[in-house]
Amino acid sequence: MPEDYLPVFFQILIAVGFAAVVLTLSVVFGRSGKRNATKDSAYECGMVPIGEGAPRFSVKFYLVAMLFVIFDIEVVFMYPWAVNFRDAVAQGPISLASMASFAGILVFAYVYALKKGALNWKS
Repeated sequence: MPEDYLPVFFQILIAVGFAAVVLTLSVVFGRSGKRNATKDSAYECGMVPIGEGAPRFSVKFYLVAMLFVIFDIEVVFMYPWAVNFRDAVAQGPISLASMASFAGILVFAYVYALKKGALNWKS
């Protein structure tokens, strides 16, 4: 039984050995970098890093983003059903009824989000 795991042991041994050798060689033969103020500063995609790190976004932005992702994912679930619509309807009306109830729940959720003002940027 232990001889069955011998190839796995050798694979792990070779991987750890290779990593150790490469890291050791880079320390021995690599050049040491010289530190200065420019290299130690944060890199901001070519922009001078002054001021606050990132602007603050309103919670409304995240709410609309989450609603978009939720409704977008639900539409992605509808696509395979639409591709196989002809075959699904041939098997019986249960497929059409299940997708109609799914779409009804989505419409209900969308109307609920509108009534709550989740998509209104002004408030």
